[in-house]
Order: sequence, then structure tokens, then C-alpha cells
Amino acid sequence: MKQAILVVDMLNDFVTGALKCDRGLAIVPQTAKLLDGARKAGVPVIFCNDAHIKGVDHELKLWGDHAIAGTKGAEVIPELHLCDKDYVVPKRRYSGFFHTDLDLLLKELGVDTVIMTGLHTHMCVRHTSADAYCLGYNVVVAKDATDSFTAEDYQAGLKYLVDVYGAEITDVNALLASWGVQ
Repeated sequence: MKQAILVVDMLNDFVTGALKCDRGLAIVPQTAKLLDGARKAGVPVIFCNDAHIKGVDHELKLWGDHAIAGTKGAEVIPELHLCDKDYVVPKRRYSGFFHTDLDLLLKELGVDTVIMTGLHTHMCVRHTSADAYCLGYNVVVAKDATDSFTAEDYQAGLKYLVDVYGAEITDVNALLASWGVQ
């Protein structure tokens, strides 16, 4: 089994900006811990980041301007320490796979299992997981490194991922232990 971490929309606009999610702030320490451990263990870290085109992208009609490509709002939060060996896949829709090269990147890295982190379990994490599942990847969710606007949306998102995609729900410490990293 070859794993990769997918970090979905842990961007300034989602955590502290235009679409601020207070619950997103709560997962930052565990997400940072997971990414540091993954890097030490040689597990690829891939950021799937909204990078919208202002005045063009369909999603902006529903959610307003957020994560506009090239702005501070579209940058990964500094606490996650984006580094040179990480990968960044810009996206313009909920799914990290929709019209991006994420599938090609994962295949070239030999990945068969994606570990989902980030925001939101009922939207972007869900749609990225859906495409991962449909493309044949195993889906694992780090429950303490994902969240949503509300507890209800978070729980509904997790339940859907388990019921529909057979996602394995785990936590950061279990993943670190499986890699022999703490």
C-alpha cells in the first residue's frame, strides 16, 4: 500500500478569511503534526487548493469571491509549512480531481491510498473522495485533521464517506504510529 496525504483547501480564506471556518482553526495543530510526520516518513503531501478565476468560476456564484488565484486568500496557511518537496494541485471546483492533474500525479507516485485532510467533509473533501474512489483509490480520512462549518455537516460528511466509499476513519496518532513516526 502506497499512501499520499491530500490536504484540501487549508487556505487563508477558508481558515481565517472570506469563508472563515472557526472549526478549521481547531484542526490546524493536528494537521501540521500529520504533515510533518508524513514528510519524515516519505509519504507524499499534496495540497489540493482552490485557485479561482475572479468573475469566471461557476463556484463563485454560490460562495462569493474566495481563494482567487494569486491572492493571499488562496495561499496555504503558514502553520502547515508548505515546503519544496510538497505538491500543489490548483483546483477550480470542489473536487481536487476535476480537470486537474491530481490523478496523473498520484499514478506517477505509485499511490493507491489517499489520506484525506482539510475542509469540508461534506463538500470539497467529499467530492475529492468521491473521485478518488471512482478512480480506484482507497480512501482514508484523518478525523482530527478534517472538519466542516458545523458539527452536523462534519458528522454527515464522515458518515457519507464511510457508507458510500467505504472510507476508513482513523486519526493522526494512528497514522503516525503506522509510519513509525511520532
